[in-house]
Amino acid sequence: MDGPLGNPQPADAAAPARTNAGSSGHDRARRVHLPSDLDPTVFDETFLRQLERLQVLMRAPVRGGLKGGRRSVKRGQSVEFADFRDYALGDDLRQLDWNVLARLEKLFIKLYVEEEDVTISFLIDTSASMGSGRPSKFLFAQRAAAALGYIGLASEDRVAVTTLGGRAGRRQVALRGSGRVFRLLSALSAIAVAEGPTDLQAAARHAGAQLSGRGVIVLLSDLLDPHADRVIRELAATGSELIVLHLLSPQELDPALEGDLRLVDVETGDGVDVTVDLATLDSYRQRLDTWRDGFADLAARRRATYVPLSTVVPLSDLMFAELRRRQVVG
Repeated sequence: MDGPLGNPQPADAAAPARTNAGSSGHDRARRVHLPSDLDPTVFDETFLRQLERLQVLMRAPVRGGLKGGRRSVKRGQSVEFADFRDYALGDDLRQLDWNVLARLEKLFIKLYVEEEDVTISFLIDTSASMGSGRPSKFLFAQRAAAALGYIGLASEDRVAVTTLGGRAGRRQVALRGSGRVFRLLSALSAIAVAEGPTDLQAAARHAGAQLSGRGVIVLLSDLLDPHADRVIRELAATGSELIVLHLLSPQELDPALEGDLRLVDVETGDGVDVTVDLATLDSYRQRLDTWRDGFADLAARRRATYVPLSTVVPLSDLMFAELRRRQVVG
């Protein structure tokens, strides 16, 4: 997969291991831990209660299918007043505004904001490159999806998880209700990095075709694909609000490489011989910045939210600082 200098992995380095994170096993009713030796965040009761104060933000009202916790563009039954309209024969007399009738001797029906649910769809890149880095980009994606997914469940939104591997998007689970958090964590723990090459554009297009209605798409990927820009364009064109969490490891952001090396693509096995010196690393960092700036500009034009991240960011900082600052949650 292609980035500013491909996906550099020294030929003598160990191949990235398949990640299959599970729970800690300690008091499963109150405490679940998707492990990371560099991030102490535990999905315990305290952390979940903090997440419950947040909501995944949307720019505009929605049209959902079931009543939930979102403001809809429709008018219906709720406790929040929206507007008046003239009474028409057959209207429910219980919705008449008797105060207005007493003052103006005219019949008006009170309208209220209808609250409905949306689907938050997590598209998790499972290509082989996601298994590299320390912490693993794939493990970071699992943990971020778990936290954001719980926020959605607590808000009575529908939460769906789809993996992007090979040329297909495979729906893993679709849940609703905060009582489903353990099923969500179990489903996320069970997914693994795919073997062989991944066509991210084809997989994302397949996943996008499975979406119904307008909601939120959260793409978690390292975007190390020659057509990653097309992925963003196509997902933004689905009508859902797109959030791109661009995940890179510290080794990709600031590679500790020097000398004569052979870099090998972890998906295709193709290699290239390079000599890494200070000038090479400076050029790499400049191209990396340009590459990420290009994604940021593209996302802004497509009314998407682009969040570049290092996998060393603690999950608690991601949820309560970075994503709040970028108005992904609030």
